[in-house]
Amino acid sequence: MKTKYLFLLLFALFQGVFLLSMAQNKKGITKPWEHGNLKVSDEQRYLVHEDGTPFFWLGDTGWLLPKRLDQDEAAYYLSQAHNAGYNVVQVQTTNAVPTMNVYGQYSFPDGFNFKDIDKKGVYGYWDHMDYIIKRAEQQGIYVGMVCVWGSVVRSGQMTVEDAKKYGTFLAERYKDSPNIIWIIGGDTYGDRNQDVWEALAESIRKIDKNHLMTFHPFGRTSSATHLNDKAWMDFNMYQSGHRRYGQKKGDGSYAIEGSTEEDNWRYVENAFKMTPLKPILDAEPSYEGIPQGLHNPAEPLWTANDVRRYAYWSVFAGSCGHTYGHNNIMQFAKPGTGGAYGADTVEKPWYIALKDDGFNQMKFLKNLILTFPYTERIPDQSVIAGSNGERYDRVIATRGNDYLLVYNYTNKPMTIDLTKISGSKKKAWWYNPKNGQLTYIGELNNEIVSIAYDGAYGNGNDQVFIAFDSSKNYIALDCKTLPINE
Repeated sequence: MKTKYLFLLLFALFQGVFLLSMAQNKKGITKPWEHGNLKVSDEQRYLVHEDGTPFFWLGDTGWLLPKRLDQDEAAYYLSQAHNAGYNVVQVQTTNAVPTMNVYGQYSFPDGFNFKDIDKKGVYGYWDHMDYIIKRAEQQGIYVGMVCVWGSVVRSGQMTVEDAKKYGTFLAERYKDSPNIIWIIGGDTYGDRNQDVWEALAESIRKIDKNHLMTFHPFGRTSSATHLNDKAWMDFNMYQSGHRRYGQKKGDGSYAIEGSTEEDNWRYVENAFKMTPLKPILDAEPSYEGIPQGLHNPAEPLWTANDVRRYAYWSVFAGSCGHTYGHNNIMQFAKPGTGGAYGADTVEKPWYIALKDDGFNQMKFLKNLILTFPYTERIPDQSVIAGSNGERYDRVIATRGNDYLLVYNYTNKPMTIDLTKISGSKKKAWWYNPKNGQLTYIGELNNEIVSIAYDGAYGNGNDQVFIAFDSSKNYIALDCKTLPINE
């Protein structure tokens, strides 16, 4: 009976897709590319449009979207992603040679020969990909196209010559779509199979010079480590992964220092020491609802508290955005499909998981960051004047010339140096990352202050302390929430 109920619910949800889409199109959805193509900012830390409009990457992980969702399902998912504030969806364009989608169509029906890929009267694999990209465009969403999953290359199923043909095909087909971001790699090592990845990247870039390009690396690694100096690499990605502190896979091997597994801010700090300086973001932190360590469903699941911490730690360390993930959404688990990593396909299929807290709380981070001057923002731990904590007690700060933001995950008492920004007086607020609510503290002197939010101590009691020069009007005194930023 539960399965039947969920199918009826899904039918009802998708029945409303077209009415929802018509209503959204009538009122108009902001199309970010109307400000021009994306580019790296002059400061080399962020992404902006050609006219200078800031672009804060807020991504969702929709890996199996092209494989598992039909047209109505894809349209519904993309509309909900837009409503939740996401402006990027990362997808596995193809994760096998070949990949079969929900319509029974293959990505490579004739290997890497794309001459007759579009067959008359057949809604093929790439027709469905076209549809997804177009629907995302209508929702103002970029598609982060992971061209091919890393396992395909690691297993030798794609050669250098195959990669050239495939890259040429992709670039020719999508070079004129305004909402494409190319992602080379796909959960793989940046120092392996470089000849194939180079061939893929360069064949795309030879044809398409208008869209940004990056690389999605293996867990607990960063593209900056081995690929930062590549001409085609516009910005870096890292995958902080799904392990908790001290959790080992069994072989004891790490690409990072042991017992720092959850410290995703370290990847940003390390990348910013490299030359040339390039923007970076966490493209795969721990997913909401996935087992800690990924592979054992008996382990505790990562929660909304955890995904918030990963997001704020990364962005306050200087990232140009952040990608969220949910175990059930990324694989579009539903009745009748296998759910990897212990995903519950009956009680929480992907369309129910869209209601989960973490999925709907990420927009509050984007709204916060875009409230203040964007490209002048830098990470600055000297704002924390008192002793800082380790692991979950770490307090992390970012600031501009006349504002500062401090994220505190456990609500530990902290000491803040307000002299780090301009102004003889500072307006101060608390900002709740769970619901976006603002609480005005008052006007503070230009000095070092000890402060704590009036609440409990412990994981998930997170707050953001906001202070800015009192001569500025970034937030009105009667403001209860920050404006929505597309």
